[in-house]
Amino acid sequence: MKLNKFLIALALLSNLYATEIYTVDDLTIKALKNSPDLHINEANYKASKSRYKQAKANYLPKIDLHASAGEIGTSDIPTNPNNMINDSLMLGKLSVKQILYDFGKTSGNSDSFKYNSQSFSNEYKQKISDKKRDVKSAYYDVLKAIALINVNKENVKLNKAQLYRSQKYFEAGIRTKIDVSDASVELIKSNLDLKKSQYDLKLAYANLDKVVGFKAIKNDYKVYSKDLDLSNLYQSLKLYNLSLEESVNFSYENRYEIKKQMSQIKVAKANSYLASSEYYPSIYLNADYTKQDVDKLSSSVPKNQWQASINLDWNIYQGGATDAATQEKKIKVDIANSNLAYSKLLIKTKTTQAYINVHKAKDSVELSQSILKVSSEKFEQASKRYENGLSDFIELQQARQGYIDAMALLVIDYYNYYKAVAILDNAIGR
Repeated sequence: MKLNKFLIALALLSNLYATEIYTVDDLTIKALKNSPDLHINEANYKASKSRYKQAKANYLPKIDLHASAGEIGTSDIPTNPNNMINDSLMLGKLSVKQILYDFGKTSGNSDSFKYNSQSFSNEYKQKISDKKRDVKSAYYDVLKAIALINVNKENVKLNKAQLYRSQKYFEAGIRTKIDVSDASVELIKSNLDLKKSQYDLKLAYANLDKVVGFKAIKNDYKVYSKDLDLSNLYQSLKLYNLSLEESVNFSYENRYEIKKQMSQIKVAKANSYLASSEYYPSIYLNADYTKQDVDKLSSSVPKNQWQASINLDWNIYQGGATDAATQEKKIKVDIANSNLAYSKLLIKTKTTQAYINVHKAKDSVELSQSILKVSSEKFEQASKRYENGLSDFIELQQARQGYIDAMALLVIDYYNYYKAVAILDNAIGR
């Protein structure tokens, strides 16, 4: 018998340790690893780096090697001008082309891809910041659901105690049967609220799974949570330490969306420079070395040839296309500057809204804390009045429900505050 109990305890202990406990940092790391949307942004950034390397390669010489083997036939040769002579041919050719100066064509093209890659990098970093915000928000929703379950458990506990007391009072002839019936109804309602809150927790976990990128139908994990001291929640808040002006300035310096738009301005300027370079020529060095091997025609076909030249290619006129392209790129520079200004305006608005919501949530926690204190005192007074026959069950029930509602409101406001802080941190790029 003792052995069976030991095995059961061991199995329960093993099951306990099989359930992983994740902090918000653990979940953030997993989200960065698992999220398909982040993988897409990362792939776009890597592809942009490859395009930049490809464009940068234009600074270096282009070397081509050509080899061939076959048959040739020729006439009009000095030794036998009237006959067609067939022969075997082995040919190898090495060509080198090196840009010497092209008035910004290569540098403009390279800079365009470089700054475009920086833009993708900042976009990827912004998506990471957004993902951290979403993980925190989903995490706090789970913690809130857990805390509300505890509130509803307390409600069930109070209603069970009230039903027991009402039954004893009825048996003693102090109270009527209706008090027992009312207490039974309240107990059923509190159990229903508890059941709903348990389903809400499952829904919160389902949303967290989506944000983190857990693909399994059932994930055996729990979030790290601590029991809340509801009498001291407001005092435990980690307060936000920046002013509104400091927050907005911080966002301008650190928000990746701003950095992305600044990179886009550089892209537009590089493209404008590239377009205007089409007015000018390209100067490049070209060198070839050819080696041929024949049998019968060795006296007529040279075995080795080489040439080296400095070349200039210049498009003099192409129907005004260069003018149009240059003008278009200048307009795009203006558009990129406008996009930056608009992004700053949006970020200022979002930062201001998030800042206000943080302080609104903080004040809500403070007021909810006060409401809970008063509601607790009122419930205690109502309980004593009911015991002494100075009030009816309705007054007691209203005081109890007010106490439970105050507990739930404090829990909701508490976690809403930390969600608001997460949104503000994301808005300013912290």
